[in-house]
Amino acid sequence: MTLSLDQVILGDCLEKLANIPDNSIDVCFADPPFNLDKKYATYDDQKSLDDYLAWCEKWLVELVRVTKPTGSILVHNIPKWLTYYAAILNKHAHFRHWIAWDAMSTPLGKTLLPAHYGILFYSKQAKGTKFYEIRAPHKTCRECGAYLKDYGGKKDQMHPFGYLVSDVWTDIHRIRHSKRRDEEHPCQLPIHLLERLILMTTDAGDVVLDPFLGTGTTAIAAKNLGRHYIGIELDPIYEKIASDKLAKITKPTLYQDYPVSMYLGKIQSIRDCDAAKLFPKQLTSTEKKRQKAKADPQANGHHTEPLPFLDELPSAI
Repeated sequence: MTLSLDQVILGDCLEKLANIPDNSIDVCFADPPFNLDKKYATYDDQKSLDDYLAWCEKWLVELVRVTKPTGSILVHNIPKWLTYYAAILNKHAHFRHWIAWDAMSTPLGKTLLPAHYGILFYSKQAKGTKFYEIRAPHKTCRECGAYLKDYGGKKDQMHPFGYLVSDVWTDIHRIRHSKRRDEEHPCQLPIHLLERLILMTTDAGDVVLDPFLGTGTTAIAAKNLGRHYIGIELDPIYEKIASDKLAKITKPTLYQDYPVSMYLGKIQSIRDCDAAKLFPKQLTSTEKKRQKAKADPQANGHHTEPLPFLDELPSAI
């Protein structure tokens, strides 16, 4: 079997996954139907529990099969289903993280506030998985621009660009209004969410697979970052929307030749290894005092000059 890249494949995911060779994909990302009776044109989103889980196990096992030994499997859903997915994946792959993505939900009154979606992060093998730390801009007040985090008198130790992201993501908001989603799609993800995941797990030229492509978010994120993509989609309407949007992307999103994720004209995510080449080195207070002492033996060691790049994030070119 040969691997055809940069295409949106119309059809059932299990049938099409069967045509993809073993160990050929760098990252698989899946955002399957939630089985919550969402209104899809060509899919019944209200299966019995046993039928739904049996179906999920089939495509999860296929995703592990096609992933390279250095690759990752990422699955997005609500916590209820992710617990079942994890039980399946634990038999075939290696758990790395549960990423909690803040969903900005509304309290229901009779239960704990469901405030996050989850993204399971599994690797094909226990060691050797491709992974890059990601930096995001320091969080600031929307009104006054002041930094939200109190560094306890150690503000001079802030990284010039931003912080290393953890497994809790509160800086990327879901698409909450239907007018901002593509036509007839009830569960569309923001592109910069997928861009962060792809930056975290791939290099330029790697292959990203999405078996539930929808209107193209994962493929668009991959193409924006200079990665190859394969998308599988059951609905011909969604397939057409995805293909049309992909055709409009003519070049990757770069800042000084490094791939970055942009949102509202500013960098939303950048790999730490790339940030290290673009921004001044982050120094500890001890290192800064030592440098000041060498430059001015009379100095008291306190840093008084503002760090560059803090007031304005760069735009893409």
